[in-house]
Amino acid sequence: MNKEVLANLEFKRKVYGMWKEGLATWEEYRNVVGACRDATRKAKAQLELSLAKDVKGNKKVFFKYVSSKRKTGENVGLLLNEVGALVTEITEKVELLDATFASVFTAKACPQASQSLEVREKAWRKENLPWVEEDQVRDHLSKLDTHKSMGPDGMHPQVLRELADVIAEPLFIVFERSWRTGEVPEHWRKASVTPASKKGKKEDPRNYRLVSLTSVPGEVMEQLTLDVVSKQVEEKNAIRLVKHDFPLGESMLTTADNLL
Repeated sequence: MNKEVLANLEFKRKVYGMWKEGLATWEEYRNVVGACRDATRKAKAQLELSLAKDVKGNKKVFFKYVSSKRKTGENVGLLLNEVGALVTEITEKVELLDATFASVFTAKACPQASQSLEVREKAWRKENLPWVEEDQVRDHLSKLDTHKSMGPDGMHPQVLRELADVIAEPLFIVFERSWRTGEVPEHWRKASVTPASKKGKKEDPRNYRLVSLTSVPGEVMEQLTLDVVSKQVEEKNAIRLVKHDFPLGESMLTTADNLL
């Protein structure tokens, strides 16, 4: 935390207060947030580089920093079970949260009858549904945020971004196959799930929500699918302008204007 980072953090808090009072726009605040984030990352990179260069002369400081990064805080504290007793063991917490989440989960039946892969592929060719090009896959890969964590499949966004030119074609084939058959690779259906506390007592398991970390290639395919569906809906005028909620580039203010 050098002087520059501290000054940026203070300025960010100031602009946030101005935005709350209507003295600054949301875009101005977001620009300040981005500049503050970049300055923090730059300072962190400089610190780690300095520690790495001086590791021979000051091993104690280097390994102290490494040890601090290896420590993880406990996400879930003590929980109360159905009889009001405190649960302390990790396995008991997992079972309690699992039962709580399962109690509010509602399974929805698939509207389509089960079909073979051959039947679905024929239907796809007959309807000539739109899809994406290999260049679009490469473009999405080249814009991945390298600071995000990898999913349970172990594929880091930075690796996918740097190898975008190499893996764009095989990923495009997988995406197209998934689109045609309606099947999603098994690894993309898995997620690393972490409970995150909401407002209220942290001892109550009902005050937790699930945060899922999924496969990065799977997220890329989801984004491509969203782009295709959104484009089709827009071109076919499937939704009237006054019916929109939050399409890209629109807001509730434009909805209100269209209704007047």
